[in-house]
Amino acid sequence: MTQVLLVDDDRDLVDLVSFSLRRAGLEPIAAYDAEGALRTLRHNTPDMVVLDLNIGADDGFHVLEELRRFTTTPVIVLSARILEDDKVRCFELGADDYVTKPFGHRELIARIQTVLKRHAPFAPATPEAPLACGSVVLNRAMRTVTVRGEPVDLTVTEFRLLHFLLLNAEAVVPLNVLLRQVWGHQETDSEDVVRVTMHRLRRKIEVDPAHPDLLRTVPRVGFILTGGQ
Repeated sequence: MTQVLLVDDDRDLVDLVSFSLRRAGLEPIAAYDAEGALRTLRHNTPDMVVLDLNIGADDGFHVLEELRRFTTTPVIVLSARILEDDKVRCFELGADDYVTKPFGHRELIARIQTVLKRHAPFAPATPEAPLACGSVVLNRAMRTVTVRGEPVDLTVTEFRLLHFLLLNAEAVVPLNVLLRQVWGHQETDSEDVVRVTMHRLRRKIEVDPAHPDLLRTVPRVGFILTGGQ
């Protein structure tokens, strides 16, 4: 059964969310502080983490940063913080989604299921030829990426984003299309997710991320992957 680790010092909230998860066919496990969360992740392999940013005296940002040092388990941040800076920081640290409190339990379950689908292993029915655009080569079956002949280590979301851009190489892809195809929804308040992930991807594949040659922004429209100069 799919396991979801809930990290929150509000035990009543954990109980309520756990009930919703069970009804959705998911198995909740709980941690009420940073130490418990990191210990669970080091000794267990949950399929998803739902992390509150305010967990007692600990900082959820620290927990997110620490867990990203040793696991790629998808993380949804659950927080009452609504500032854009907090959301962007979470995405920069590797969060996959951000849900603000108060929240609807059906919405949370839907977002959990969407992220789980996005992180499900690729299972192509037949072997696929690698995709290439200029010096960028992506092998979906092997889940490898090389740029200028050198291997590049990408997160699951970065890999999916690059894969979709390669499928549409040399064409402008609107931002809302990327949200729908890569993240599973197209809410306008989630557009920063695309921009932050694009920023991380540029840092990994561009010679000069400040002046991208491969992943270019088309103002007020979206992005385009080109073969470079």
